Amino acid sequence: MGSFKTLDDLDLAGKAVLTRVDINVPVENGRVTDTTRIDKVAPTILKILEQGGKPVLLAHFGRPKGQPNPDMSLRVTVPALEAALGKSVTFIERPDRGAIDAAPADAVILIENTRFSSMETDNDPKMAGFLATLGDIYCNDAFSAAHRAHASTEGVARLLPNCAGLLMQAELVALDAALGTPNRPVLAVVGGAKVSSKIDLLKNLVSKVDALAIGGGMANTFLAARGYKIGKSLCEHDLTDTAKEIEANAKAAGCEILLPTDVVVAKDFAANAAHRTCGLDDVADDEMILDAGPQTVTNLTAALDKANTLVWNGPLGAFELTPFDTATVQAAQAAGARCKAGDLVAVAGGGDTVAALNHANAAQDFTHISTAGGAFLEWMEGKPLPGVEALKGS
Repeated sequence: MGSFKTLDDLDLAGKAVLTRVDINVPVENGRVTDTTRIDKVAPTILKILEQGGKPVLLAHFGRPKGQPNPDMSLRVTVPALEAALGKSVTFIERPDRGAIDAAPADAVILIENTRFSSMETDNDPKMAGFLATLGDIYCNDAFSAAHRAHASTEGVARLLPNCAGLLMQAELVALDAALGTPNRPVLAVVGGAKVSSKIDLLKNLVSKVDALAIGGGMANTFLAARGYKIGKSLCEHDLTDTAKEIEANAKAAGCEILLPTDVVVAKDFAANAAHRTCGLDDVADDEMILDAGPQTVTNLTAALDKANTLVWNGPLGAFELTPFDTATVQAAQAAGARCKAGDLVAVAGGGDTVAALNHANAAQDFTHISTAGGAFLEWMEGKPLPGVEALKGS
């Protein structure tokens, strides 16, 4: 993952610490309805205060498309921020260094939505330069925005002494433990609906892990590529050659591909639809595969027992519909139990993963759950993240 400084590596006393956070939270009727993202950045803000710094928060909210929009003002987040921090927050609509310096030494300052200017998403050097005048030190605690090369995530980081916040630090340490310098063997579990959305991810993983288990709708494309009839299951038949290529690359890299060996099928895509478990040679033309079968779960559990490191992205079936959540729940609980016992390092994130692991009541047992979405997926794809690259070697 490369070297980066943390809050403990810099002298924050008396400094304005420009801190990029992700507080792009859901709002209804002028109130924040889910404070998860705010709660996660609160420890970094409080640590800056403890070390004598003055946090100056930068964040985006919604998609204002480069224009001021009162419906997307960060002002709405102030009450939730104050509740999480246990202290008042000063909101500044038009920031300048004078106003920041005039605020009390222990003030928490929130700057208006960075995306009210198109210069933010353009990573305009002028905006990066302006932001740099607002602080003495730059701290990035928004891993979820690290895949964006924006003025507040990448440009300004190169203009000030910089470091990772506690949340960013936790993400980078966990990701390095999963794929950077992992304890082998490494098992990756990748599920979800479509191969097309995860081609780069699969191609990267087969060169990095020892075994790759593929589930969900995307497994159907691999099964079709192997010549199995999959009825009316979700499948990207135009990508069967891509599936074959990924399998060939895996074989060359010494990565074992694990596909379902039995499946749960139904004629209707609905909760509690009439269903049955069958072998891969027994899927009828009017049936669809909605989950992996018990033998597949047994095989995956055996692979988990051999692994020292697990990377998980996506569900193994239609987990939103009972009983087609069974494989996801059982496999997630098996992974969680090994983590809890100290026998497995498990990192998960992206897409429906968090919802699936919460549904399985296993998320709390995993080593690390990333809520970063796009940034987590791009990291799994092996792509450099601009917001992370800007913190290296500073």
